Amino acid sequence: MVNQILKAPDGPPSDVEEIKVNSDYLRGTLKEVMQEPLSAGIPESDNRLMKHHGSYLQDDRDLRTERQKQKLEPAYQFMLRVRAPGGVVTPEQWLVLDGLADQNANGTIKLTTRQSFQFHGILKWNMKDTIQRIHNTLLTTLAACGDVNRNVMCNPNPYQSEVHAEVYEWASYLSEYLLPRTRAYHEIWLDEERVAGTPDVEEEPIYGPTYLPRKFKIGIAVPPSNDVDVFSQDLGLIAVVEDGKLIGFNVAIGGGMGMTHGDKATYPQVAKVIGFCTPDKIVELAEKTITIQRDYGNRSVRKNARFKYTIDRLGLEAVKEELENRLGWKLEEAKPYHFDHNGDRYGWVKGVGGRWHFTLFVQNGRVADFTDYKLKTGLKEIAKIHTGDFRLTPNQNLVIANVSSQKKKKIAELMEQYGLTDGNYHTALRRSSMACVALPTCGLAFAESERYLPVLMDKIEEIVDENGLRNEEITIRMTGCPNGCARPALAEIALIGKAVGKYNMYLGAAHDGSRLNKMYRENIGEDEILSELKLLFSRYAKERKDGEHFGDFVIRAEIIKATTDGTNFHD
Repeated sequence: MVNQILKAPDGPPSDVEEIKVNSDYLRGTLKEVMQEPLSAGIPESDNRLMKHHGSYLQDDRDLRTERQKQKLEPAYQFMLRVRAPGGVVTPEQWLVLDGLADQNANGTIKLTTRQSFQFHGILKWNMKDTIQRIHNTLLTTLAACGDVNRNVMCNPNPYQSEVHAEVYEWASYLSEYLLPRTRAYHEIWLDEERVAGTPDVEEEPIYGPTYLPRKFKIGIAVPPSNDVDVFSQDLGLIAVVEDGKLIGFNVAIGGGMGMTHGDKATYPQVAKVIGFCTPDKIVELAEKTITIQRDYGNRSVRKNARFKYTIDRLGLEAVKEELENRLGWKLEEAKPYHFDHNGDRYGWVKGVGGRWHFTLFVQNGRVADFTDYKLKTGLKEIAKIHTGDFRLTPNQNLVIANVSSQKKKKIAELMEQYGLTDGNYHTALRRSSMACVALPTCGLAFAESERYLPVLMDKIEEIVDENGLRNEEITIRMTGCPNGCARPALAEIALIGKAVGKYNMYLGAAHDGSRLNKMYRENIGEDEILSELKLLFSRYAKERKDGEHFGDFVIRAEIIKATTDGTNFHD
């Protein structure tokens, strides 16, 4: 027994905590400033609240200098994120989102690494219309960002769809149950009249008036696939299946990817398995876990406010004991499980019930029409005849799912017509790649990511082919900053932006997403990246053991030291 007296860190609350406590449950002055006609932007205090409604104010950084010269305000626009628990949407919902991209956004849809949709380039004047039309499809942007539980991820796993169906229902229920209760969203965006006396009766039974110290993420994995990167989650649930039936979940807590360059007090971390519980208990377990972070997380220093830091500060056993005290019951001992990979499996797969599923490679999750590749138009035409659903994968790809045998031929013809099968001819390395949005819209980015990775991959693929590694799955991820949106710390090769054209290179994560990588080279540009990979891939091709993954090889060959825990990530 630990019997430790737990407490939150000392220190004055951060400015964001002050904004939340004075926000009247996430209202602030959002309703008024969104109607203000003189500026396309909003005050920073309201932008902090806006995140809880699913949006960030951004500006086009490509235009900053020119607009400053012209004495104009920045080219403000909003990023809007749509929650889709488990990444599942109907063809009808897809068509509405496709239309909104053209009418109110920049003509593209971004599939995120949390199985959500993102729109970029929405002007302030179009935000309300966009959110209302999303709401009318029975989707929402509420809590897609902010200091609350985010979109709950789960494994698309079409080849084991009976279990997936049950896991998806739990993910969907958890996502709905953990939504904020405030009516602010409905009043500001959906024209709901505020009931007299609301401040006196309104409460947040889970979050309280200041919500969480930072965002909270939940993911459910179904072995042998770890495509949700379950160890990156604040709360990870690992499905345990016996005789084809879901009997419960192993519980892992304390994962998180973000860090800050040069600040060793910040680091990515992998979640630790603390036990097992039956499916009927996971909602209560999730709620009580969140309340521990609510009560003991760091509200003074936001860089150290994620649940991973709370656990590392208090101790894993102390947090587990507190959780079991709040639950009033103890977790069972964890059950055996095994992960093979954290990527997607492409092409057609026949699932149970005679239904077909096609996993489509979408480079960096950007659904758009390109000069020689009409991806967005092709998917729109498929949605018009599809009677199943679409599933967003955690690797920014798309599953055209639950296709009937009758519809399969026609959908396959449309895929052929629009070239949607071409992704299967890319190298396995490219198919195992991810990138965050970064420049020009993300205000946190130091370097390019989504726009640059495909160009860099063209050059890396030449090295891959030279070494006979075209079909070798190696996870590679690029981000414009160290905040971790593409989960780079769990990639066998990661390139994290340091400055314009410069990246830190990390190596050595596990292929199944269970081990972090470590920095190999700091602040290098394209020539150095290619030079290093040329040497590394040559050695890997010649020296690897049968079945040995790249991340394991670089550790065995003593090219990089293994990171056994986030606390020694910088060692």
